[in-house]
Amino acid sequence: MDNIKIYFNQSCSICNSEINYYKTKIKNPLIQWVNINDNISAYIETKKTKDQLMRRMHAMVNGELIAGAKVFLIIWNEIDRFKTLAKILKQPILFQVFFIIYEAIALPLYLKNKIFN
Repeated sequence: MDNIKIYFNQSCSICNSEINYYKTKIKNPLIQWVNINDNISAYIETKKTKDQLMRRMHAMVNGELIAGAKVFLIIWNEIDRFKTLAKILKQPILFQVFFIIYEAIALPLYLKNKIFN
């Protein structure tokens, strides 16, 4: 089993709601959920600034930092009802479409949270 830390922006209501849903579905005790807001440890661990961490969701998997859409594949792979979706979206052509959709959603959320928080 992998040691996984998921870095997320708890001040984003959409992000926080989604993470709270995942927390109820994932029973893997090796997954840690890390709120990045004013969390110096998160910035040191990831070697990222608060702004960089707020721009995309991140995960540390066995010491490797992963960002963006790939983090959803990691999370979804831990939830029975989403495992098949994760396998499908992992395919190269489909992942590119998923990546674009993720970025199109993540950027406005980042900008909204940057302006209003």
